[in-house]
Amino acid sequence: MAPEHTCDSGCGQQHESSAGTGQSPSAQELEDLQLTQRLSQIKYKILVMSGKGGVGKSMVAVNLAAALAKAGKQVGLLDVDIHGPSIPKMLSLNGQRVGVEEEGIVPVPYNDNLKAMSIGFLLRQDDDALIWRGPMKTGVIKQFLKDVNWGMLDYLIIDLPPGTGDEPLSVCQMIEDADGAIVVTTPQEMALIDVRKCITFCRQLKLKVLGVVENMSGFVCPHCQNISDIFKSGGGEKMAEEMEVPFLGRIPIDPAITQTADEGIPFVIEYTDSATTKAFEDILPTILKLKKNQPSNPIPAEISAAPMSVDRSQTMRIALPIAEGKLALHFGHCQQFALIDCDLENKKVIQRELTDSPPHQPGLLPAWLAERNVNVIIAGGMGQRAQDLFTQKNIEVVIGASAESVEQIVTSYLQGALQTGENICDH
Repeated sequence: MAPEHTCDSGCGQQHESSAGTGQSPSAQELEDLQLTQRLSQIKYKILVMSGKGGVGKSMVAVNLAAALAKAGKQVGLLDVDIHGPSIPKMLSLNGQRVGVEEEGIVPVPYNDNLKAMSIGFLLRQDDDALIWRGPMKTGVIKQFLKDVNWGMLDYLIIDLPPGTGDEPLSVCQMIEDADGAIVVTTPQEMALIDVRKCITFCRQLKLKVLGVVENMSGFVCPHCQNISDIFKSGGGEKMAEEMEVPFLGRIPIDPAITQTADEGIPFVIEYTDSATTKAFEDILPTILKLKKNQPSNPIPAEISAAPMSVDRSQTMRIALPIAEGKLALHFGHCQQFALIDCDLENKKVIQRELTDSPPHQPGLLPAWLAERNVNVIIAGGMGQRAQDLFTQKNIEVVIGASAESVEQIVTSYLQGALQTGENICDH
């Protein structure tokens, strides 16, 4: 449905979207388009929720993000807890500040595979209090989603504040194609009561529940490594069965978790062989097996029909081989492909898609990319036989590009300013 807006004069009347009316798009439509384009660079968006505070939700979010990054994925961690941001401290990034570039806000890097964004990076001091009502919180959440330039991500992990209030509702409404929620609880019945409400919230918003994680499920003795059930155990699994949602596993209490959180080091990075790390790693298959049946976040028909929309006969699809978030120097050795739809007349990117590469087979990629309507492939290096196969598929080949970001390469290519060097491939 096309977005509506309220008359600026304050009459309270609602007007239809300008799409298809011959009028210029409204500011709201332009914001929605920017949000859609930004989210299209992220393959999977996962919300980490809890019905109650104090259950270790942020700890779960941080360690899941770190475990995915350790597995070689490009990961963003978005802290949407406006009043109690903890991600900067848990990643030892407190005191850091975000950058601002023409493409948007630059998140703070933790390592090559993990970046973070939090209101904590915008505060002058860690103990500053934000006394905000709902509309202000909604506004800053939207800014986080549409203005933060994550680049191409495999996963965006969103750490939500506890409960089912403004922040979770805003995120669910703005990310209409979110891939699901992981709900964190502890074994006690008081926590489980609120988690049931959280699951009901997800169902009402048609958000898939990927599963329940039972945190603080037993205590790992620092001397003998045996696990004792000091808080009970199994309550989360029983509740998940009753609510007919998957149970992802139990994470025991480990004294070292408090130590690593205070030091700003994700537990799964510091203690790779512990039972707690294994519990996190056992959750990963549920996330890693997520599949997209169609490109992420296509531009809505209502917006693409507006006067500013692009004549589809004037578009080009560019493919770039990606490894570790940047251009792979040899296209045959890439982990993923970025497929970028461009408006030739205005020399702008209109949509992005990140897709896993097919299994490596000689001669497969030219046909595979041709099936996806690719017009141009840009790579660092490519053998002559592969170049000939692409030419037979009417795909232009640009080689000798350097390992820069996707945005830099495509922008330079559209403007006719892409600098290329020698073909680094020798076969």
